[in-house]
Amino acid sequence: MAIFEYRGLNRAGKNVRGTVEADNSKTARSRLKKDGIFVIDLKDKSKSTKKNKGNKPSSQGGSVGVEVLSTMTRQLASLLKANVPLVDALGAVSEQVENATLSEVMAEMRSSINEGGSFHRGLAKYPKIFDTTYVSMCEAGEMSGTLDVILIRLAEFTEAQAALNTKVRSAMIYPVVMMVFTTLLLGVLSVFVIPKIVSVFESFPEITLPWYTIAVIHFSEFVVSYWHVLIVAGVILYFLFRSWKNTPEGRAQWDALFLKFPLVGKLARMVAVSRFTRTLATLLTGGVPMLAALGIVRNVVNNEVIAKAIDQGRENVSEGESIASPLKKSEQFPPLVIHMISIGEKTGDLENMLIQVSEAYDFQVKSAVDGITSLMEPLMIIIMGCVIAFIVFAIMIPIFELSNIGG
Repeated sequence: MAIFEYRGLNRAGKNVRGTVEADNSKTARSRLKKDGIFVIDLKDKSKSTKKNKGNKPSSQGGSVGVEVLSTMTRQLASLLKANVPLVDALGAVSEQVENATLSEVMAEMRSSINEGGSFHRGLAKYPKIFDTTYVSMCEAGEMSGTLDVILIRLAEFTEAQAALNTKVRSAMIYPVVMMVFTTLLLGVLSVFVIPKIVSVFESFPEITLPWYTIAVIHFSEFVVSYWHVLIVAGVILYFLFRSWKNTPEGRAQWDALFLKFPLVGKLARMVAVSRFTRTLATLLTGGVPMLAALGIVRNVVNNEVIAKAIDQGRENVSEGESIASPLKKSEQFPPLVIHMISIGEKTGDLENMLIQVSEAYDFQVKSAVDGITSLMEPLMIIIMGCVIAFIVFAIMIPIFELSNIGG
């Protein structure tokens, strides 16, 4: 069967678009007509899929927002819970979802399952949309026959992670914007304003300029003379830093250093711990074996130092030992986390303990982000104000002396 992308008008006269699966274009038009859709344009997406290199799915390179993915996951879970067959559920979701990329993916997966493929292997073909955690949990759900329950947990997990990431990103936006604005303002003052004032000073050689005014003038002359060198040097340093950071040694050194930074280092550790506990709890609750879950989680924390501690814990588990001991020895996890994991292992209720820890750290991250944001805003304003005030002071003092001479 082919996948057709359509654009048309519904009974209310509104523009609609989506995908429909049919043997040919005539059947597709007939099906859409029965649904009350007047077709304006109809394209066979299956042909474009086959033309891709290596016969890879055409949507593999597409991107899907977290909110869209979470909504689709909930819709699919609801249909499966209502005992709708997976093939029919995928077809319904592909027509209902508004994101064109995800709609096409669902339609392609429906065709794949019709041909005897499995759901989790179909997901694995789209790594940019469905990460390892998503695929592994769906595999466990398929094997255990609880795919609908797993999908609900995945939707909740995705929403929680998205909320956490949004909170952290929002805290970082303000200082970055202020730094960029301050840099641009300094550049404008140095290149356009200060040189004109310096020419006025030069016409009055009897004035002795103070050291801070001389320092500002030298800084302005340096920026005017070497602004292109500064830009090139900044770009080169940026790419050198990225190249170093992308090496295994550089990444480990940078992650270790970043954890020691004031404020942001503590926040990064809390975010990593929250991701570790929530993802591990979600995977274990979804039926993923401990060894496989730890292998997935080490890539979620986004810090090589903490990932190595998790790798050591995985080795201990493979030898039949506790996971809490190597995590404690690494000194990368807070005592509360170690204590809760140890209790969970002893009582056989590790998933519940991990969920409690993740909720506690989610709250701590939100509080820390709010605290950092409330601290950074006045701090950046003060720093920016002091820099500008220093430049204005250095320029205005000699101008006042000029006015006294003139008087």
